[in-house]
Amino acid sequence: MRYAHEVGKVRAAERALMARLPEGALMQRAAAGLAAVCARMLPRVYGADVVLLIGSGDNGGDALYAGARLARRGARVTAVPAGSRIHAGGLAALRKAGGRVLDRPDDGTVSERAAAAIETADLIVDGLTGIGGTGALREPYATLAELASRATGAVVACDVPSGVDASSGRVDGAAVHADVTVTFGTYKPGLLIDPGASHCGVVEFVDIGLGPDLPDPDVVAAWPVDVQPPEPGPASDKYRRGVVGVLAGGEDFTGAAVLCTGGAVHGGAGMVRFASVEHPVELVRHRWPEAVTTVIEPGVGGAKALERVGRVQAWVAGPGLGTGAEAESLLEAVLATDLPVLVDADGLTVLARRRDLLRREAPTVLTPHAGELSRLLGVERELIEARRLEHVRRAAVELSATVLLKGSTTLVAEEDRPVRVNPTGSPRLATAGTGDVLSGLIGALLAGGMPALDAAAAGAYLHGLAARFASRGPAGAEAARSAEAPISAFDVIEGLPEAFRAVHEASVH
Repeated sequence: MRYAHEVGKVRAAERALMARLPEGALMQRAAAGLAAVCARMLPRVYGADVVLLIGSGDNGGDALYAGARLARRGARVTAVPAGSRIHAGGLAALRKAGGRVLDRPDDGTVSERAAAAIETADLIVDGLTGIGGTGALREPYATLAELASRATGAVVACDVPSGVDASSGRVDGAAVHADVTVTFGTYKPGLLIDPGASHCGVVEFVDIGLGPDLPDPDVVAAWPVDVQPPEPGPASDKYRRGVVGVLAGGEDFTGAAVLCTGGAVHGGAGMVRFASVEHPVELVRHRWPEAVTTVIEPGVGGAKALERVGRVQAWVAGPGLGTGAEAESLLEAVLATDLPVLVDADGLTVLARRRDLLRREAPTVLTPHAGELSRLLGVERELIEARRLEHVRRAAVELSATVLLKGSTTLVAEEDRPVRVNPTGSPRLATAGTGDVLSGLIGALLAGGMPALDAAAAGAYLHGLAARFASRGPAGAEAARSAEAPISAFDVIEGLPEAFRAVHEASVH
């Protein structure tokens, strides 16, 4: 796992470690790691033009000391101060190594010399604000961030791109778009969660010794080896592998039934029991003959309908189901069971008016996008998009559920647990029906015995990986991102076997 800690915890760990180290040792560790990454990014260090954007905080000191190391190797290093203060030790080290420092205009603007230096630099080091920065960048920080982001040279951010809130990923205005972000001691949530994550480029971790002083993480992101879906053993049969019941589709949205069932069939379930009205049942029988189907007759709802379906280990309810009285009756009956239940799509719309149905002891997984979570919480969608971490945590507490918030960064939250961030998402998943596939997949993992948080996080990981494989064709994950092609929800289903193989191979090597 990649462990991420919010700023307050990082600062406390830094103070504890600095108390045991000689003065300045921690900054030198960070500067050495930063300089090493910068050197690798240059075709050659000697003669390269390097510009340092320097704020008043410790990240400015990190950048200055790193710049001094590059200057001693022959780079032409220029520091552009943004704040009224500059780290004295770092400044002295840079000048001693032969670097130069441009004057800062008294009116808080960016000088023509500074703008020209940024425009022609081979490498730009962002040491403006670091993890202490919150809210919109002021001038001249905002202009320097924009100049760096538009420059042709490579951009390296210290700890976190300036303008990105390190603890949440919020971006309230101008922010640096880095090619590489070098983060020290631990990951920060803002490096993993959009919109901040989209500003980071490749994140390079530098261990400066904080580990023993860090508490439990606030956010975690999985490596392939951390994703461990249930594996059948020699004694497995279809019942031991898990039976998932799917209540999806109606006369208006038949595709949701087929896609959700496909996600469950390819998600490792031993058996899929599908129930709906007659037409979607016919379509599921035709496309997924291995599914056991039940027609829910008009007027037969609630517990009576569930009895006809048969025994299951987990339920998926909602995709394309409708939002009327019959759909509400089915959802109420499912949530009255003592089984794990995943609710998606139309089921979430019903829950927005019947939150009382969530008063249950058994695990509940909710999989909203921002619009659906807006209705569940009564919060504007724009606020949820801007503060995804805050609102997924709030939802987990208020709704007493495991909440998977879909979007550019998928987050999975449970009360009093680190939030899981899915690293495999792809913009190609922004197409109709992929959420139905995800619901069926997670339902299969729940039926196989995975705890709700693990099932939701593993499902999101496999779903995103399947989309990558599908969009990149036979070359799979090794193909360049530029080679990605549009995909459909059904392509994601067909990519799931390769995704399962990939995480299994990672766990055995």
